[in-house]
Amino acid sequence: MRVLVHGITGHMGQIIASLAKEGFADSTLAGGVSPDVETEGNGLFRSFDSCDVQADVVVDFSFHTATKALLDYCISRNLPVVVATTGHTAEEKVAIVSASERIPVFYSANMSVGVAVLADLAKRTAASFPNADIEIVETHHNRKVDVPSGTALMLADSIKEARPEAVFNIGRHENGRRKPEEVDILSLRIGNVVGIHEILVSTGNETITLKHEAHSRALFGEGALRAASFICGKAPGLYNMKDMIK
Repeated sequence: MRVLVHGITGHMGQIIASLAKEGFADSTLAGGVSPDVETEGNGLFRSFDSCDVQADVVVDFSFHTATKALLDYCISRNLPVVVATTGHTAEEKVAIVSASERIPVFYSANMSVGVAVLADLAKRTAASFPNADIEIVETHHNRKVDVPSGTALMLADSIKEARPEAVFNIGRHENGRRKPEEVDILSLRIGNVVGIHEILVSTGNETITLKHEAHSRALFGEGALRAASFICGKAPGLYNMKDMIK
């Protein structure tokens, strides 16, 4: 599986490239695209306009504003794509869904297989305790911009599948009693934390705590390459971690 890395000069792009060179998930590195490439050549390009390498799949760890160029390139080459970038606008999300009608698109707010398992457990727990209070607490490094994290919202959406009436309360910020339908999402930004997501489900008589902690960003690279392997050869459509762990 020949992998083209979009955002190859970034931290996650470098991790993907290193894993591909090591043959993780039967992958090889086809090349990379990034506006920060110093000198084009040897499979490295500043834009998709000049990219001419042969690849089987594109893995995107870039910035959401590059979504259109990414999707245009993949559609023109009939290439499956793993979109691991976060922070997309509503318009960009529509473009991703639209592209999935023509090519296989794997789109997830978090590329951790462990987080996908956590989301499944959260849904099952919420269904088993329909009247319990549910809180989500996410902790990340102090440089993270978006609040709450895309992963926290993904977990909340999983809970909402079991509780359609759920209302997300992003950061409790005023006086008032907790409402039964609330799912609170609290965000902490501290130090160099890679990512911790914790879900507390309490009936008043008992509490279940579900927790995932990322120790290294390499796990996101491994998940992205597993996703790339998963969608190679698939029919056009929108895929996510739920599909991969079935």
